[in-house]
Amino acid sequence: MGRKKEKTINLTELEPKEKLKYEIAEELGLLDRVMQDGWKSLTSKETGRIGGMVTGRRREIKKQTKIADKNDER
Repeated sequence: MGRKKEKTINLTELEPKEKLKYEIAEELGLLDRVMQDGWKSLTSKETGRIGGMVTGRRREIKKQTKIADKNDER
């Protein structure tokens, strides 16, 4: 069997959706572990928490966008 290829992550070149996930992992103090061992090193509780926070932030962003659009129409 071959060796698993190490993938390096450049945090400045991520899509906004992925960047948000890494930002939340950093806020929770999990970014170092993710960068060193990958997402699979997290427990289901930790990944669920990240996912929940991502969903909440995306809703908030969507809500703010709607408010801004309504203000622009006036």
